[in-house]
Amino acid sequence: MDSMGVEGSSKESSGTKEQITVLFFASLKERTGTRQAVVELLPGTRVSDLKNQLGKKYPGLAGMTGSILVAVDNEFAFDNELIPGGAEVAIFPPVSGGAADDLPTLFAITEAELDLDDLLSRITLPSTGAACIFTGMVRGITGRGEAHETIYLEYEAYLPMAEAKMHQVAEEIRARWDSIQGIAIVQRIGKLFPRTPTVLIACTAAHRDTGVFEAARYGIDRLKEIVPVWKKEFGPQGEEWVEGDYLPGRND
Repeated sequence: MDSMGVEGSSKESSGTKEQITVLFFASLKERTGTRQAVVELLPGTRVSDLKNQLGKKYPGLAGMTGSILVAVDNEFAFDNELIPGGAEVAIFPPVSGGAADDLPTLFAITEAELDLDDLLSRITLPSTGAACIFTGMVRGITGRGEAHETIYLEYEAYLPMAEAKMHQVAEEIRARWDSIQGIAIVQRIGKLFPRTPTVLIACTAAHRDTGVFEAARYGIDRLKEIVPVWKKEFGPQGEEWVEGDYLPGRND
């Protein structure tokens, strides 16, 4: 674990230093050579100050401040926001209604094999007549760039924030489609081989023409935008982190 000091840029920079924990994920973990660092900062330190200082400390981050995402205590944080002492700060690249209280909602990050029948049964009501299910799979041949073989993928997630953002995605679905009854959002992590399901989004409703298809599509699209999960591809030619380009905004 690294330890470093950061100077705040505000007028409060004469205060007593406080410690925060910085967690690095996916390719940034490799660029910095560490998973975690304890950082001392002064009162008034903002997200932009921390990003700049980390860029100086870790040359592998140089020039990346515009694309690095930051979360403070499991919520996205933006450049002009202050970082409180004792915070847990995550640094990572862009990621790979009705009355909802009594409707089944399931979200999980797991290393276990996905059991489709079990998951579907848990979001099915007596009035359910339709279910739309999307599952992502590990491809053995990938067409990204030049077509190439994938031996396996390795997934990792920032667990507390990933689960919170999955819950947010479910709430967004219910706000847009009040016909949706059950929702399941499940992501596998760890080493996964070709033809293995990696993610599941499932929505149930009374009828097929009530938005259930659109809701499931929305769910997987939003998961790819805001849920902090990354994958590393391993193949005959080497290994590579597969990252997106979506930069979350304040409403995310």
